[in-house]
Amino acid sequence: MQKVTLTVNGTQRSAEVDDRTLLVELLRDHLRLTGTHVGCDTSQCGACTVHLDGISVKSCTVFAAHASGRNVTTIEGVGTRDKLHPVQQAFHENHGLQCGYCTPGMVMSAIYLLQTNPDPTEEEIRVWLEGNICRCTGYHNIVKSIQAAARTMKADKAATAAA
Repeated sequence: MQKVTLTVNGTQRSAEVDDRTLLVELLRDHLRLTGTHVGCDTSQCGACTVHLDGISVKSCTVFAAHASGRNVTTIEGVGTRDKLHPVQQAFHENHGLQCGYCTPGMVMSAIYLLQTNPDPTEEEIRVWLEGNICRCTGYHNIVKSIQAAARTMKADKAATAAA
């Protein structure tokens, strides 16, 4: 057992975990942040996607100890009930979810995509999402949601720059 201390969604958190504990297990089982989902146990589905020091990662592939001293952002740290993140808002407005199980991972992955490529093409979005599996939607509205979020974020950035 070892003590892992990390900053999660802006708050320093600690837990005693076994050396083999995965980051997704730390988040869900120890810190009770259940928005990060486990969908496959093989790192193929992307339902467990979080940001580790600002980079999109599948938290089922990272040991909790490796995240010690680092910053983690989960879906709970993105937007609020009163003010959704533009990607969350776009998923809502464009019906980019169905059962919702994959949605947190999709949103986290999409946020990182738009941070690194603010104006992706449809093909670039589809290629990016190859690491995230949705068994319900067929991806059409997910892609549409990410395109809408990109437009909103670009407009917001332009408005901020003009102010």
